[in-house]
Amino acid sequence: MSNIPADLRYTESHEWVRSESDGTLAVGLTDHAQQALGPVVFVELPEVGKPVAAGDVVGAVEAVTAQSDIHAPVGGEVIAVNEELFSKPHLINTGYWPHEAWIFKIRPSDSSELGRLLDAAGYKAAIGE
Repeated sequence: MSNIPADLRYTESHEWVRSESDGTLAVGLTDHAQQALGPVVFVELPEVGKPVAAGDVVGAVEAVTAQSDIHAPVGGEVIAVNEELFSKPHLINTGYWPHEAWIFKIRPSDSSELGRLLDAAGYKAAIGE
């Protein structure tokens, strides 16, 4: 069973979203997704300063046997990336629990888009747990 914290929001494309105190959002790969992928060997991070729309592919995660795109959960501007993942992509699987290994941060252009994301119960239902 996946670890699905109740204080996060989720996308159907398996990103978790955490609201930060400054109004930005931290985005990472869900526990369910990282378990399905297996050991992560490479992370393609989004470009800082890039404007994105909800659902845009902004990067990718590569594991030994599979690859998964990373999507923007909401529209806005990418304001930071977790540069530690360049040299330590495995942190998505180990070292942190997956909901602390953020991949990028975004400043949303319309905070009402957060309401379209899944809560923990909705994500559990979406993945069949």
